[in-house]
Amino acid sequence: MLQVIFLGTGGIMPTRERNVPAIALRYKGEIILFDVGEGTIRQMNAAKLSPMKVDKIFITHFHGDHYLGLGGLIQTMNLWKRERPLHIYGPKYTFEFVQNFLNSGFFRPGFDIHVHELGETRLKFGDYEIWSFRVEHGVPALGYVFREKDKRGKFLPEKLAQYGLKPGPMLGKLEREGKIEWNGKTIYLEDVTGPRRRGVKIAYTGDTEPVERVRLFSERADLLIHDATYLNDDDRGESYHSTVEEACETARKAKVRLLMLFHRAFRYTNDEYLSRASLVCQKFGVNFIVPRDFDVLTFKSGEWRLQNILGGLP
Repeated sequence: MLQVIFLGTGGIMPTRERNVPAIALRYKGEIILFDVGEGTIRQMNAAKLSPMKVDKIFITHFHGDHYLGLGGLIQTMNLWKRERPLHIYGPKYTFEFVQNFLNSGFFRPGFDIHVHELGETRLKFGDYEIWSFRVEHGVPALGYVFREKDKRGKFLPEKLAQYGLKPGPMLGKLEREGKIEWNGKTIYLEDVTGPRRRGVKIAYTGDTEPVERVRLFSERADLLIHDATYLNDDDRGESYHSTVEEACETARKAKVRLLMLFHRAFRYTNDEYLSRASLVCQKFGVNFIVPRDFDVLTFKSGEWRLQNILGGLP
């Protein structure tokens, strides 16, 4: 099962309704964090997510609303006697900033922390990969793609019958090794299975103004979580952020299945933000959601299902 849990959906500063950015991706028992804004450990506790299951943290950039929750998270891990290493990934200067952070106060973690500075990189982790790509935010900043490996097709009963194969140890060996010797023949996995199934693809931009690389890396994603801080250019001013319209246009060009409008500025009411998003995204024919804190997207049977685990505020 794959779930995307929105622990903080606002931007710049926390409000009563929204914490600052933090996204938990839960996959096969592992929790991967993308950004850790202040108060992330509180949000995780409320969502009943154990920090001890987090082995990887991907930080998009080092503005406070995206990383200041790191200290509280690490200290909680330490309090709970963590022994397993923690890996922190981010753009240029990640090593320097994390070291400075960990050296502040009377605190030293009792477990290993490995820091990785990334450019545009492809990291392989068992059944999935994570790609990093450069975005434009006025400081070194990255977006990330979670890409599940393609899955083998299902066993086809008629093909199994053709070779005289039945469920049991031989099918397990065939699945593990890709081929078996059976009744004097070499049988390959693809001989008895249907077409391979495409793995899930999720793209997260972090904070960025519109750039072509976002479209390229989010091409045909099942989910795009895009910076949509402002409703219009006038509000944006000189900041390196995207508007709702720009996020929707990128989603249309990239042909994504679902767009999450993320990092909403605190100045907007729920009604005016939703009204603008509905008008613009419907114009582009984009399926979108404005997420709330504690919204959970579950990918099941090829579809996204939305629920809010705390009945969160709008």
